[in-house]
This record gives sequence, structure tokens and C-alpha cells, in this order.
Amino acid sequence: MQFKKLAVCVAACAALVAQAQVSDDVVKIGVLNDLSGIYSDLSGQGSVTAARLAIEEMGGKVLGKPIELVFADHQNKPDVAANLARGWFDQGKVDMVTDFPTASTALAVMEIAKQKNRVVMPSSGLATAILGEKCNALTAQWTTNTYALAAGTARALVKDGKKKWYFITADYTFGHSLEKDASEVIKADGGTVVGSSRHPFPGGDFSSFLLKAQASGADVIALANAGNDTVNAIKQANEYGITRKQVVAPLLTYISDVHSIGLEKAQGMYLSEAFYWDFDERSRAWSKKFFEKQKRMPTSAQAGVYSATLSYLKAIQAAGTDDAKAVMAQLRKMTIDDAVIRHGKLREDGALVHDMLLLQVKSPSESKVPWDYYKVKSVLKGADVYPAINPACQVAG
Repeated sequence: MQFKKLAVCVAACAALVAQAQVSDDVVKIGVLNDLSGIYSDLSGQGSVTAARLAIEEMGGKVLGKPIELVFADHQNKPDVAANLARGWFDQGKVDMVTDFPTASTALAVMEIAKQKNRVVMPSSGLATAILGEKCNALTAQWTTNTYALAAGTARALVKDGKKKWYFITADYTFGHSLEKDASEVIKADGGTVVGSSRHPFPGGDFSSFLLKAQASGADVIALANAGNDTVNAIKQANEYGITRKQVVAPLLTYISDVHSIGLEKAQGMYLSEAFYWDFDERSRAWSKKFFEKQKRMPTSAQAGVYSATLSYLKAIQAAGTDDAKAVMAQLRKMTIDDAVIRHGKLREDGALVHDMLLLQVKSPSESKVPWDYYKVKSVLKGADVYPAINPACQVAG
């Protein structure tokens, strides 16, 4: 009889321990991004849809507990992002936050998340500053970063003989990072930077910057910006006839940008991407699900939110807990291979190193169906395009 009572007690205690593995009896994920401004096209509601697709794929539960999703507009302002995240962590019991177009918002939230023992997984926050002195063990820069983007595009163009570069750069953390990282690659491969201009964020009229770049005699005018700034700069470069004599190279271009620009003006451009919907059967199958809900194909930022959310939930399942440190340890053990990320390994500094794509925009005659925009020129191995670990990153600290 005593043994029966003991067995019942052990079973009951085990059940209580198992239940305790998920804090607050719910796993809550937050998508924090631009829902109304310059980056809403590349992230916005599409990122929310991508996170929902990951949750649906898990059956809406992990470790027997429900998964909930919240989202908010950070307006591309670090202080707004910080206040929203603090409220989510303290009152909303959010366990993980993802997306973050404008890396400054990610940097603002990372420190708060570290204090609160929560996970941050930037998908569209790409500055390598995230992997520098402000890195921490609870952050995973998921989709890509400015160095990896710059390395693929810059190396391809320098190899093609385009050695003189001029930068038109968004004047904030992300733009500075993109210019710095691209410049390092260009110089290492035998190219030179002949000048640069920095434009306000967000921009509008790029005429003065484009004319300076045109007069510089550069082979390549590199755009170290994103979203509508990139779209407007490329359209204006076409109006000035710059693209007939110089290469305009956007260092971060999403498929939504090419859609806005149109193939007539964008054709021939080289770019690097973490994801393209038409890469293979897996990417096409997932993108079809996304298209059914959004009526447009996903950007790499939106696809990255799906991958980050799905991987986070799988890590909880494998670790048997939603404790932030345990989940991050599990993520570092995993090889990430899904519809979006291939051969991904999460480093100690928070960089998810994985295969990238070097793409070229098709001409209108080459495009056979809607959103058929790119030719895949090559698959870039993560080890070849991701930066080395920054010595300033002291994860243990």
C-alpha cells in the first residue's frame, strides 16, 4: 500500500514538474516590426502571417501548452521598441521577440531581454553591431547580416571588373554597417571606394546624391539602404540615365522592392539574398501557403520570421522547457534546415551561418509567371560569406 502511494506521489510530482517546464502555461511569441512605415512592405503584416504559419505547423501547441502570438508597430524607433518589449516581458509574459527592421530597435530590445531572461531573434535587423560588443547569449540574428549580404554582391561585381565604388548610405546604424562591411570586402578583393554620401532616413529626393555619384566616375554606385529608400533611389537613377553607364548595386534588396521597381528598371541587377521563393520545391511549397494568405510572395525577412519561430518552438520541444538559456543551448545544437534556411548553424556570437544566394534580376521577357524575378547565379556557402566572430563579442559577459 505504501509503495502504491509512493508511486502515485512520484507520478503526480513528475506531472507537476513537466507542467512547470513551460512558464505561465503558455508560450508567447512577439513580432515587433514596422506595420505602417517605410519597412512595412518587407516585414509588416507579412511577418505576422509567417509567424502564424510556423505556429500552425506545430499544431498550435508545444509541450502540450498553447502558443500565442502578439505583434506591434515599433515605428522604427528604438525607444518605442524598448517600451513595447518591456511591457511584453513584464505584463504580457512574452518569451521570444522576432523581426526588427532597423537594427537600432533590435539593439534596444536585446539588453532588456537579457535582463529579463528572454530570447530575441532578429530577422530583418541586419547590422553586424548585433554581433559585436552588444552581443549576448540570448540573441540569434536569424536571417542574415549586412556583411553576408555585401560579401556576395560586392565580390561578384569586383570579380567582374567593377573595382571603383561610390556609396549612397542611409544615415543610421544599419546603413553605416552595410557601407562598412561592403567596403571591407571591396578593398580585400582589390577594389577601391572613391566616395560616399549619407542621406537622411527615411529619404525622398536622391538627386543630389546620385549626381555626386555619377560625377565620381565610379564603376558601381552602391546603395546602402533598404525598403522605399532603395526603390526610390533606383527609380531616380533610371530617370537620370545613370544605369546605362554605371552599375547601381543595392546591397539589400527584397523581392518586394523589385516588385515595386518593376523588371524594366531593375533588370540585370545583382543582389544577395537569404531566401528566394522559387529556389526549390520546399521553398515553393511554403511560399504557396504564404501567398494564399497575403496574395504576394514572401520577402526573406518575412520568411526568416517563419524559420526563427519554427526553430524556436522546435528547440523548446527538444529541450523540454521554454527557459531561455536552455532553448538557446538547444538551438546551438541543431542544424537548421527548413523551407527557408539551409545548412544553418547558430554560433556562440548569435550569427546563424547558412547558405546564401547570389541572384540576378530577370528581364521582362525572361519572367514567365508573376513574381518570377530572379535567376539564381550561385549558392554561397555560409562559411565563405559570413564574418569571423568579432573579438568584441564577449558572450559570457
